[in-house]
This record gives sequence, C-alpha cells and structure tokens, in this order.
Amino acid sequence: MSSTKFHFVMFPWFAVGHMTPYLHLSNRLAERGHKITFLLPKKILSLLQPLNSQPHLIAFHSITIPHVDGLPPGAETASDIPISSVSRLAAAFDLTRDQFEVIVAAEKPDFVFYDTAHWVPEIARRLGIRSVCYNAVCAAAIAIALVPARAVRDDRPLTREELAEPPSGYPSKTVVLRPHEVESLTFISLPFGDGITFYARTMTSMKHSDAIAMRTCREIEGAFCDYLSSQFDRPVLLTGPVLPEQSPDTKLDERWACWLGKFSPGSVIFCAFGTQFILEKDQFQELLLGFEETNMPFLVALKPPAGATTVEEALPQGFEERTKGRGIVYGGWVQQPLIIGHRSVGCFVNHCGFGSMWESLMCDCQLVMVPHLGDQILNTRLLTEELKVGVEVERQENGWFSKESLCKAVRSVMDKDSELGASLRKNHAHWKSVLTSSDRMSGYIDQFIRDLQEIGR
Repeated sequence: MSSTKFHFVMFPWFAVGHMTPYLHLSNRLAERGHKITFLLPKKILSLLQPLNSQPHLIAFHSITIPHVDGLPPGAETASDIPISSVSRLAAAFDLTRDQFEVIVAAEKPDFVFYDTAHWVPEIARRLGIRSVCYNAVCAAAIAIALVPARAVRDDRPLTREELAEPPSGYPSKTVVLRPHEVESLTFISLPFGDGITFYARTMTSMKHSDAIAMRTCREIEGAFCDYLSSQFDRPVLLTGPVLPEQSPDTKLDERWACWLGKFSPGSVIFCAFGTQFILEKDQFQELLLGFEETNMPFLVALKPPAGATTVEEALPQGFEERTKGRGIVYGGWVQQPLIIGHRSVGCFVNHCGFGSMWESLMCDCQLVMVPHLGDQILNTRLLTEELKVGVEVERQENGWFSKESLCKAVRSVMDKDSELGASLRKNHAHWKSVLTSSDRMSGYIDQFIRDLQEIGR
C-alpha cells in the first residue's frame, strides 16, 4: 500500500443503521493509518463510542440538531421518532449545513463520505475536497428505484408501472419486486425534508459525487454495481460488507446465555426486525402464534406493536401460559450477532435489512425472511433466489402473512432430513466461507483505498 495517509470526514444520515456501517468502515480505514473525523448527533455518542476500535485516529465531533416544528423535543435520530416524522428529521438534518461547512473548512479533509446530505458535493467542491456517496443499502434497490436512464431527464420519481418493470439492462430476472410489492418503494416520491423528496435527495447525492461507494462485495452484487456505474457514469467503489469484528472479551448478556444454554444445539428460533419497524398489533400477534405453532423454543426481540407501550400488553390471550419455559418475547435491544452465533440458535427469522442480511450470511443459522420495505424485499430475493440460502415467508397480496405460513417456512428449513434444508445449509456454508476469508475481505479495503488514491489525483 502507498504511504499516503488520508483524512476522511464521515457524515451519515442520522439513523443507527447508517451510522454504524460508517463507523465500521472508519475502523478499517484507521487500522491502515488513516484519520477520521466522524460527525454525529450528541445523543448517539454513547452508543457508538464503544464501537470505536481506533480512538487515536477516529475523532467524534458532535453536531447540534436544530429544532423544527413537528419534531419531538430532543429527537436526534430516526430511532427517536415514528417513520411518519422522518421528513421533519431530514429538515433538521439539512439545517446542520452551516455547522458542517465550518467543520469541514477547518478540518481540510481529503474526502467527505455522506449518503443523504445532497448538498455535500457543492460544499466539498468549493473547498477543493472530494466527495464520496457511500451507500449502506443494496445495489439492486438503487438500480430499480433510482436508475437515471429512466428518470434522470426530468428528475422525476418513477411511476408504479415503471417500478414494476426492471429497467433495460438490469442484471437479474429474480431480484425484482412483484406487482403487489411495488407500493413498498413508492415512499421515494414522498417529502424527505423541506421542499425535497427522498428521490430527489438521493439522486442529487449520487449524481454530483466524485464517486459512489457501496457496502457490498463483487461476489454477491458485482453485476448490480457495474450496472450502476454505467448508469451514473461514476466509478462505483466496493468496501466489502465491512462487518464488525467481535472482541474476544465481548460476552453475551448472562440472561440470554443462561436461557439459551438450556436448549439443545440448533433448536432455538430467534426473531428480530431491526430498530425501526413497528408491526400492527394483529400482525404482531399472528407472528407470535406462528412461533407457538412450531412447537420449538423461540426468542423474539421486537419493538411493541402500534398502539402498545410494552410487548407484554400486546401478547395473544393465553400465549404466555402456553409457551412458558420455551418462548420469550422481549421489547428491548439485544446483541443480535452474539445471539445468532450461539450454539443453541438454529433459525434466524429477520426482516432482511442490509445489516441483518450480512450478519445472517456470516452465521450458521437457517434463514427465514419477513421483509417489509422495498430494499428489504430485494435483499430477500438476493438471498432466496440468487444465493439460495434461505426462504421467504409467503404473504397475501395485501401484505399479510399468516401464522400458518410463518410456521411452514420455519419448519421447512429446520427439518434436518429435508432436501431443502440440506441444500440451504450447503449453500449457506459456501457463502459464509467466502465472506469469512480474512484475506478476501481485507483485500476489499486495500483496493478501496487504492481506488480513492486514483480519484484523489
């Protein structure tokens, strides 16, 4: 590697699912001697500080979040608000522009990494700094929803009909939305800040960057990344999945270690749907009844459903008594990577958010996907149709999944004697081997830095 050392400013969208991938990348860059200034809301500092493995080179810089009408007092991240308020958070995010410019002008970095701050390239260019739009979502979602060849001419969001039809040259016939799922991507035309839609914000962020970067690897999404590069006429740089390395000193909370330790290897179902998604109460209860119907032990970590303040008050009638000793429903945060790595956990039921997608590929569990949003649906199709490492729970056209369909999906992958279960395990083992190759993943970061050196010339 060149002896050149860069200074990076990281400015991700104010959501945990965006900030943590940026910090994981920062750790990898700092391991190679590069300096990072990481901009974030003060409130999230305590959560991210323990994940900073290179504090001598990664400096956190707090940003003050201005208050805007419609945003709850003290709200600083997407985890603090319902999805319906995200546009107001985006408006507050944009009001940090002056703070950002002052910090960047003083720090004089070589590169600024950002995702939804569409005004960053303009400021960076004026200051003689390179801008990199770093995306922590799948390339397929960007390709289907934001492809310039279909919409860039007049900067308009795609219609439902266009979203239902993959664009010309799109590199997959299976990683697609079905007609009744198109609604899951129409949020791109909704406001995301004052006077701007999510679509316009994201398109501007990518079109005006010096380079686009993706948190993915060529083995899995190479064709999608090449397609994006041709459409945006920008280099698309790959970092690999950039997953955190668990410290040998990091232990699973004793509560979960003791409970899981009561069960035989590979027998427990674990379910989690991320930090933001909230189910309706009837779908929440149907999910739990599906786990009950499997007759297997299960640990469910979900936020309380809509209208409930705790998970306990939303449980189906008689559920606790019927599942006592073999089932737990928990409404707080858990150590997901450590839980799916526990010897007793044999099935991971998840929403297939991009972070969970990579974590699931790195574990030994059988995978069952219950996606909710457009990018999660496409992640799911990537795992089920292309890589063939898991199954998707069947839904009705109105999006509803039944307890029977959930139970069927779990049993189909957990049956040790089934041809499907054996095939999924074999494919999963292959991809885990690919992704856990330290030389291969380290090589992605080294190549990423070389690519940045070319852009910086």
